Amino acid sequence: MTSTDAPAAIAPAPPVLAEVVRSGFTEGHHRGSLVLLAADGSVERTLGDPDAPVFPRSSNKPMQAAAILRAGLELSGERLALAAASHSGEPFHLELVAKMLAEHGLSAADLRTPPDLPLDPVAAEAYLAAGNVRERITMNCSGKHAAMLAVCVRNGWDTASYLDPAHPLQLLVGQVVAEAAGEPVAAVGTDGCGAPLMAIGLTGLARAFRSFVLAEPGSAERRVADAMRAHPEYVAGTRRPDTWLMTEVPGTLSKMGAEAVQAVALADGRALAFKIDDGSVRALGPVLARALELLGVDAPVVSRIGRAPLLGGAVEVGDIRATF
Repeated sequence: MTSTDAPAAIAPAPPVLAEVVRSGFTEGHHRGSLVLLAADGSVERTLGDPDAPVFPRSSNKPMQAAAILRAGLELSGERLALAAASHSGEPFHLELVAKMLAEHGLSAADLRTPPDLPLDPVAAEAYLAAGNVRERITMNCSGKHAAMLAVCVRNGWDTASYLDPAHPLQLLVGQVVAEAAGEPVAAVGTDGCGAPLMAIGLTGLARAFRSFVLAEPGSAERRVADAMRAHPEYVAGTRRPDTWLMTEVPGTLSKMGAEAVQAVALADGRALAFKIDDGSVRALGPVLARALELLGVDAPVVSRIGRAPLLGGAVEVGDIRATF
């Protein structure tokens, strides 16, 4: 760089969404961006840059499930909820994934998910204690992949390449994501499960969830939202915040994603989406609880979700708390 060259502009750091307080001392911070939408869809509050594209990770799963329905696969109830799930790998999850595959002449060998252990630590301990090893069906996205394979069988599409971004199913997923978000897909990457991953802004993600809960009954989007809300334990698991929230606040649609992404829509159209910049899920609960409070949600489950204690010598000595 010569003496006349101007220095490159440095983007400002995202605001602090949560702080880590141990023994009364603040030892760390989690930064990120957040958006809250009012019931009419207008932006009520923002922190950071919620219009910058992010990979929503598994928060995109409702849109992926809607694309599967639009492609002609008949799914409902627990099966449709599992198609939009990041399941915990509990026995009832794995049993239904196996059934979904068998119903379409498929098996776990057809899955292209990476072999994994159950997502839920309690389920993982029981799984290993029983002498099991990492399997494709145990990976938390296996329900989505089973539904993707099933719609390929239904339509005569190639099953070996169902994760190719140019596959007819994945092209349709991209269309659904863009329509629901009200903005074009900014980038396409590869998710942890191997499926194509579409980048949108957090505002677009909140709009997408809002559009699902307000969609016309019988539409693909509303069918996905209704199935997830009716069977939240299949979307997540028995020990997961998404399950607690959809169970205890009627009409709520909630889905977290890896790298600390969260999207929620309430029955009346209020919605939120955020991403913690460093991807730390330990801050997700406190940030989600505070965002729900700002949307006016008053329910005991909010405090339960927001609790994130820090331990010292097996004794609680602090916590992670929202800062906004």
